[in-house]
Amino acid sequence: MMRVQKDMQNKAQMFRRAVVCAVLLLAGCASGPGGGIYVPAGERPQAPKPPLTDGAAKPADEPQVWRKSEQPPEQKSQQPTGVPGYRESGDQMPAAAAGLVKEADTLIAQGNGAAAITRLERAQRIAPRSAAVYFKLSEAYVMTGQLASAEQFTLKGLSLAGRNERLQRSGWLLLADIRKARGNVAGAQQAESRAARL
Repeated sequence: MMRVQKDMQNKAQMFRRAVVCAVLLLAGCASGPGGGIYVPAGERPQAPKPPLTDGAAKPADEPQVWRKSEQPPEQKSQQPTGVPGYRESGDQMPAAAAGLVKEADTLIAQGNGAAAITRLERAQRIAPRSAAVYFKLSEAYVMTGQLASAEQFTLKGLSLAGRNERLQRSGWLLLADIRKARGNVAGAQQAESRAARL
């Protein structure tokens, strides 16, 4: 009986020592910030550098980085391009093409349709979107008796006349004359009615 009591006292003592050791070990680990981390002598951990503000000078070796929000807004060009849009093309043409059309007018008046076509083809290369050049080419082809070509150039001119009602009207009337000359009465009436609506 005495022996059993002595064993129990020894076990209780051992348990208390173990508890004390555990408490001391935990107290050592929780002694403060940085106390549980090994730091070699002479070296101190460095805190990260604070971010630079706008007024602070940046180190010379650091490359300049521009954020999208720091860049000045781009100036969009509001200047007209000088090239008319498809619908506004109308009868605008460069001076060189206008000079060739004027020469072609003179040649047509003199009855020289072939020479007029040559001048107008050059004008067409200079101003490929000018409806007036196509209508004048059509007149020259009519003079030379090439009515199918004349009709095609008139239709091309109509497609480029845009919102210019004067050009559209003259184009439809020219087409009506060409179709009458080709014997296409219904087509001619249709072209005349289109001209009358303008």
